[in-house]
Amino acid sequence: MISTTFTGQKAVWRIGFFALPLFFLLFLVASPAAANGVARVKIDMAIGPIAVKVISEAVDRAFEENRDLLIIELDTPGGLDTSMRSICRKLLNADLPVVVYVSPSGARAASAGLFIAYAAHIAAMAPGTNIGAAHVVNMGGEIDSVMSEKVQNDAVAYITSIAKKRGRNIEWAKLAILESASIDAQAALDSNVIDILAKDFDDLLAQIDGRVIELPTSIDTLAVAGSETEEYPLSFKDRFLKVITDPTVAFILFNIGWLGLMVELYNPGAILPGVVGGICLILAFFAFQQLPINYAGLGLIIFAVVLFVLEIKIVSHGILSIGGIVSMLMGSLLLIDSPAPYLQISLVVIITTVLVISLFFLFVVGFAVKAHRRPVATGKEGLEGAVGEVRAEGLVFVEGELWRVKCNQPLERGDKIKVLSVEKMRLKVEKLGGEA
Repeated sequence: MISTTFTGQKAVWRIGFFALPLFFLLFLVASPAAANGVARVKIDMAIGPIAVKVISEAVDRAFEENRDLLIIELDTPGGLDTSMRSICRKLLNADLPVVVYVSPSGARAASAGLFIAYAAHIAAMAPGTNIGAAHVVNMGGEIDSVMSEKVQNDAVAYITSIAKKRGRNIEWAKLAILESASIDAQAALDSNVIDILAKDFDDLLAQIDGRVIELPTSIDTLAVAGSETEEYPLSFKDRFLKVITDPTVAFILFNIGWLGLMVELYNPGAILPGVVGGICLILAFFAFQQLPINYAGLGLIIFAVVLFVLEIKIVSHGILSIGGIVSMLMGSLLLIDSPAPYLQISLVVIITTVLVISLFFLFVVGFAVKAHRRPVATGKEGLEGAVGEVRAEGLVFVEGELWRVKCNQPLERGDKIKVLSVEKMRLKVEKLGGEA
């Protein structure tokens, strides 16, 4: 009995020896981390799905790391309405203080940027920056005056609700939407559009230190003066997506994509053009999902490709090529369905791309025309007119092969003959110097 009890105690001690470190690790993981200074993320892009992803992840990460504050360094020309509203919802319901800081000098918070700045707990600007010009522009085709008025009224109501929640200038925000009003940093501070005018991050933290921020479930008093700021850099994936969703880059990828596939189809086994073309085409279609694409423009580009292909197959003396060039140019100009300048494809890139593609296909077509005009060198037609030599009775050697022949003259070994025609695997020939 004593032995059994002693053995049981030893087993308990052994279990405890290995279990205690595990409990200690679980305690460390489960325990909330101490406040860890200020985080910041830089948004220098049009407001779209990528910006939504970056800002949402930054807010969540800063909260999980128990940061005192998150600063969004903003420089944007505007962006998509749906993306802007997603970011505003995130900021309005953030569980930690968020500052939108329009910086550096020369930066702007235009259009969608105004809404985002208004949605932050604290809005700040650097000297030499501007904010406003939030007139609603259509991102998906022409709309009538009634629908345009509805869209504008909805935007006014949205900015009004945000301004009331954050205690900012409502009337000026309405002017920014209805009349595209825009002001500089000092005027924005004087007009209660923003809360802080700060020359740099240290100045910003010093000015907001001690401010009381109302969060969804608590009240927070900022103590951030002199704090170190840790930047959340964009991941490689986000930087890559930011590049390919640029309208000009997406346009180039699309054209490289279908050209690569065309080269692969006409040169089976080349492999590299097909692989590169497939990758570029998939990336281009991903980018098109993030952009306001006019499908009429996309259809014209695809029609241009069909015309170029037909020109290779059918000699139209350039008519199909000219139609392809016109269709390609018109489709490229119509591809992006938005008047916003930052969503337009570079005109220089459009003209250069159309010229390069046109010259490429004209070069290919030139070779095709020459090939059509070249005498046939294979098949029955290729044998007609060929010269050969008699090798044995009833057999001649023509174009590297022995053929049975039919001739109206007697033939002897070594005689030179000329092929007149091909009749059921027999050659009708004439003896050179004689008559058939």
